[in-house]
Amino acid sequence: MVRILIDSASDIEQEEAERMGIAMIPMEIGFGEETYLDGVNLSHRQFFEKLLGGDVFPKTSQINEYRWAEAFGRMTEGGDEVIAITISSKLSGTFACAVKAAERFAGRVIAVDSLNAAAGERILGEYALRLVKEGRDAGAIAAELNEKKKKIQVLAVVDTLKYLRKGGRISGAAALAGEMLSVKPVVSVIEGEVRLVGKAIGSKRSNNLLKQLVQKCGGIDFSMPYALMYSGLSDDYLKRYLHDSEALWKDRVDPEKIPVHLIGSAIGAHIGPNGVGVAFFSK
Repeated sequence: MVRILIDSASDIEQEEAERMGIAMIPMEIGFGEETYLDGVNLSHRQFFEKLLGGDVFPKTSQINEYRWAEAFGRMTEGGDEVIAITISSKLSGTFACAVKAAERFAGRVIAVDSLNAAAGERILGEYALRLVKEGRDAGAIAAELNEKKKKIQVLAVVDTLKYLRKGGRISGAAALAGEMLSVKPVVSVIEGEVRLVGKAIGSKRSNNLLKQLVQKCGGIDFSMPYALMYSGLSDDYLKRYLHDSEALWKDRVDPEKIPVHLIGSAIGAHIGPNGVGVAFFSK
């Protein structure tokens, strides 16, 4: 049997992972001297409550070789094979640690670099589960994931530059100028890295820009997994985006059944609240 293991940078919490039939290994997140396991003893909502309720900027830690090896040992002891899907190697050393740990298991474990994070990593995991149900072997599944991941598009509007500044992603001067002008940057994950692909003044313009960029990517392949995501304690911005981008979904899917997920700590620490994004395989 082939089993799928994915890290919590995919924004899959432990309880959801159990319902999905996927194994999840959590990243560690620290608030000062307090350390939590992402999606295990710190839910995504609790993370944003702590982020917005205090002055301590959280720090996430990569999953080290020992923790990967421990998980691989448990999952292979019955003779199963494991495919481990990780956050982009350009964003974290987690993939390199998974590869080293996999070397101990004589080909029974394959690590796959998602070259993504958040919902982009999640939909690759969902596709992996689909391939397992089709009866593919581990080698064929890994090869298919490495090919299809090239088609994954992640686009998101960031409401505030404050957390990107706190995390050292942009300069204080750039953040201040952006806040004063109400600039809302649109970011994408390109070749495993987060890059600025546009910016707009105000929510409506940024939502329209996001819609245009989705269309520019070739549109959404609705036969493959896709998802919307948001950050913070309210989904008001997400509802606004759904309204502004109605043309993307109309006559293709039931708006009530569009998968929506709350962003977790690995990415949420850098974008802060009121971010909205979409992840999909392009046509």
